[in-house]
Amino acid sequence: MSFMSRVDATTTAEWADLVAELDRWGEVGRVATLWWRDDDAVVATPQLDALLRLAGEVPLGLAVIPADAQPELAAVLAPFPQVAVLQHGWCHANHAASGKKSEFPAGRSATAAAADLAAGQARLRALFGPRALPVLVPPWNRFAAEFLPLLEAAGIAGMSSMAASAAPALPCGIARIDVHVDLVAWKQDRGFIGAPAALAGLIGELQARRFGTGDPVAATGILTHHLVMDRATAGFLDRLIALVDGHGAARWAAVAERLTR
Repeated sequence: MSFMSRVDATTTAEWADLVAELDRWGEVGRVATLWWRDDDAVVATPQLDALLRLAGEVPLGLAVIPADAQPELAAVLAPFPQVAVLQHGWCHANHAASGKKSEFPAGRSATAAAADLAAGQARLRALFGPRALPVLVPPWNRFAAEFLPLLEAAGIAGMSSMAASAAPALPCGIARIDVHVDLVAWKQDRGFIGAPAALAGLIGELQARRFGTGDPVAATGILTHHLVMDRATAGFLDRLIALVDGHGAARWAAVAERLTR
């Protein structure tokens, strides 16, 4: 029998709703996968230390700004093999002449964009070795379609942005590893969006995959920014980690495994 939760994109949800959704996955013999991305790392900070403690053994994709990354960051991450480094653009600079911010906006010089992409890959490999994965996280989650052909030449094999139904198709060989639920209320106080909204977002994505209206093999991505993470966000994540770890029909996915699909 099919199950339809009361949760949709316009409602809020409770923890029991997420448990019920995961139960439905288990009933049909499937395991829901989630993954976690955190942005804007460059140097050791108390906020980064708190993030790493909170994540524990959960795989984490840490988007690092290559131009500003400090060598000490590699030492900080050394005890955490489950943390993968992703390329957060080059210097997180806005090159858009107008409109929304973007480091790779339409109309920018393709030569300059290609140079930034290649430089970012080279610097992260030099600093972090194999921990640095060939995954681009464009700043502000924006990347002009005209630059997609540049990815392969720069050594990039995956792209992680905010999921959007109108996103252009990626070139063959470039994996889409998007995030779906941003826990920061950017247009308000930059605090936590709240458990009801976060849970509704997660459940909506999981339902779409279970019913076949979403990518059935994609992992549902959660986005955080450690530099603005408040206590409420940390509390939500702590509870989510415990729930996923304790449920037989849910697991955390590492970024590297998404590159192999």
